[in-house]
Amino acid sequence: MALAVAPTAHAIDWRFEPYVNASSTYTDNVKQSSSNTQDALILTATPGFTLRSEGSRRVQASLQYGLTGVKRFGGDQSDNFYHNLNAVGKAELVQDFLFIDGSANISQQLISLLGSPADATTNNSNRTTVGTYSISPYIQQRLGTFAFAQARYTASGAIFQNNAAPNANSNSFAASLRSGTRFTDLSWGLNYSIRKVQNSNAINSVNNTDTTFESASATAGYALTRQFRVFGTVGHDSNDYLSRSGTSGSFYSAGFGWSPTRRTSVEASAGERYFGRTFSLAANHRTRLTQWRVRYSEDVSDISQQLLEQSGQLYFVCAAAPHFPPASDIAQSPPLGCEGPYPAGLIAAVYQRLYGYSAADLVELGFPTSIANGVFIIKSFTTGVSWDIGKLAFGLSAQDTKRLYQLFGNAQDHIQGITGSVSYRLSETVTANSILSLTRTSLDSSLTNGVARQDDLMSLSLGLNRRFTDRLNGALTFRHTQRSSNVANADYDENSLTASVNMRF
Repeated sequence: MALAVAPTAHAIDWRFEPYVNASSTYTDNVKQSSSNTQDALILTATPGFTLRSEGSRRVQASLQYGLTGVKRFGGDQSDNFYHNLNAVGKAELVQDFLFIDGSANISQQLISLLGSPADATTNNSNRTTVGTYSISPYIQQRLGTFAFAQARYTASGAIFQNNAAPNANSNSFAASLRSGTRFTDLSWGLNYSIRKVQNSNAINSVNNTDTTFESASATAGYALTRQFRVFGTVGHDSNDYLSRSGTSGSFYSAGFGWSPTRRTSVEASAGERYFGRTFSLAANHRTRLTQWRVRYSEDVSDISQQLLEQSGQLYFVCAAAPHFPPASDIAQSPPLGCEGPYPAGLIAAVYQRLYGYSAADLVELGFPTSIANGVFIIKSFTTGVSWDIGKLAFGLSAQDTKRLYQLFGNAQDHIQGITGSVSYRLSETVTANSILSLTRTSLDSSLTNGVARQDDLMSLSLGLNRRFTDRLNGALTFRHTQRSSNVANADYDENSLTASVNMRF
């Protein structure tokens, strides 16, 4: 829609690139079972394309679509087709006034933290196809030098195959008024937002309760020096959802921002909302060879909003051993040695196209998140560092995420993980790589209908990647996966060997 009504007089170039991915995987435990171990040969083929706008300030868009066909010999002898779509775009329809953002995503998501964590091509017993979408027109206007105003409407939703969770349709409105250029050291802002969600599940009507999230706040800040500023926020939440504790109340926070150099920035705050004490942190530091980042946040959410936020996040794809620094906007210029930015769901395909890594290698860089019902408080911490030393590159990242379910008295699932990667360029066309990830998932007993569950998952992959031509890459990867659990019949070991090839046209 945005592209159709964008001004035709403004030149837009499009980069269209079709591709074909193919892989062959042998696994000695296709179901990732503790007792029923079965080997299998899995063949996949994925024709697809990427489309990206270039050369336009007023229109930026990135889209990737692939259709994966899977044939399994052994195990359940099944055949499957999976659609994967990742799209994000923005357009300036009326100069400096009317804009529109949009995104769409189709992927195979983990249903439960208790089942097999395998990707859908290995076995689909614990995966379901999920589609999310968002379209958001908004207007913004400068009120002289006094203030800057914005009003935004967003229609979004999530669709879950086989009723894995209630389908969600959301309508939201947000408005803000913040200080203009007249104010130098002093800054201020007024904010209001409301989001109404309609949930529908054909099987379990208990989860069909509609929810409302409403908030109003005022912010103020002051720059004490050119490098250091302080700020604070006061406001009120007026929410409506099923909960054993409160859903509304006043809130406040206070914090500081520090930017001693162009390469370093820190912003932190602490406060309180109706669900307890809250904290936030965002820090970045960059040197000639390294990049460091830390993030911590707390908020009220549901699964449709969580998936939308994850799929809408933007990252650069960089040559260092899998290295994906976050981007703030689709129009942001990439750092040296990087491409993008691209939406999160597109990272695996882009990295495979550029460097020959198999998509399964990059799955190991993420941490599992599962489909969930109801409203939860999500507390998320992420940190990472990457450095490139000539032919040798390293990456290290960690994550700690808690979801406290309001309908179950703050019962929580908890995911902790750390991933390290090393790559070494053997020649101009051959790279060796290794990825080790350790993940612990913990669930309270009220979420498992029994005993509290804790699983430890270890995954190690070793691979060789070869660039045959500028448009043809291949990879050979060995992977060992092992899970240990405090419940019976949940442990397993799996070994697999994958040969993959990617060709661009």
